[in-house]
Amino acid sequence: MPVTPSLQSRRSQLPAGSELTEPPPARLANLPAVEKLGRLLRVAKGHRRALILTHDNPDPDSMAAAVSLAYLLERKAGVEAHVGYGGIIGRAENIAFVRVLRLPVSHVSQLDLSEYDLFGLVDTQPPVRNHSLPARYRADIVVDHHPLREESLQSPFADVGGDFGATSTMLVEYLRAARLEPSVEIATALFYGIKADTRDLGRETTDTDVDSYLWLFPRCDKSMLGQIEHPEVPARFFQLFHTSIEKAKVYGTAIITDLEEVYSPDMVAEVAERMMFLEGMKWSLAYGTFRNQLFLSLRVKDRRMNAGRLIRELCEDLGGSSGGHGSMAGARLPLSGSANKRKALKRDLVARFLEAFGVAEERPVSLLSAQDT
Repeated sequence: MPVTPSLQSRRSQLPAGSELTEPPPARLANLPAVEKLGRLLRVAKGHRRALILTHDNPDPDSMAAAVSLAYLLERKAGVEAHVGYGGIIGRAENIAFVRVLRLPVSHVSQLDLSEYDLFGLVDTQPPVRNHSLPARYRADIVVDHHPLREESLQSPFADVGGDFGATSTMLVEYLRAARLEPSVEIATALFYGIKADTRDLGRETTDTDVDSYLWLFPRCDKSMLGQIEHPEVPARFFQLFHTSIEKAKVYGTAIITDLEEVYSPDMVAEVAERMMFLEGMKWSLAYGTFRNQLFLSLRVKDRRMNAGRLIRELCEDLGGSSGGHGSMAGARLPLSGSANKRKALKRDLVARFLEAFGVAEERPVSLLSAQDT
């Protein structure tokens, strides 16, 4: 994609990996779906095998979008395409999502990346670093509904930063532009991807999300949806929630909880989401340790704050990766050193967030002792 001199000068003023607060005029995300599809197919054609990667510890939106992009490349560009992910799929709904829909996704440890000549990232971007594409490989295709990171524009195809509540919505746009009818499994995956990421169309939802949701509804399998949304959960699920409630502290309009060691990183997000249901809360922060990494998940009701920007500002000097958008965000930070050093890091992080929430002077109250408002 050609870079205009004005955009180049703006780029030089931004640190690598930062957001563009004002989109460049010719940004791919602003084009009609038919034009974007044409550019995507031109980038893909001539390649033999594509590997589409989700973000690590993928959620349904990321997996649905990846599987749909692979399907599109195979049907319209003649490229054999596979889907890979890093981390684990640990949340009960996400395990059921893959099992019930029989989604063809593989862990990156089972793949030989040298066998692929085309690489794609969905629901994440190259500079975010929460994916398993090694630095020596270039992402040829980037499709993500999160705010644009400037480095992503170096990819030959970067549809990033558009007005969408889910990356699955973007893939619905491509499929419809290509006049491709999705299978029942793909339609159900995309439907649930939009449903989960927008919390039943109630969070950061656009008209395009609603239109895609309605287009998918008659095409998806409601019985499969029921199996995904209401799976059996292991005993450790309840044990983890017991810990989260026991450890939770309320600071005025904010609630923060330490989950200690978690069996799955995506449980941190589930707890942060659930804690936000406490009446009177504007902020919810949950954090937990998994394989020597600290995972944080933030939820925000205060419309004056952007969760993604906030978590990056507070965590950027600690390494790892962080990102998100208006009302929800997450971070993954490396943990090293002694137990005391790790505790000190957690204390520092909590202090940073309390200051940002404007509740640093509030006396903490245990959730188990909190009074109803």
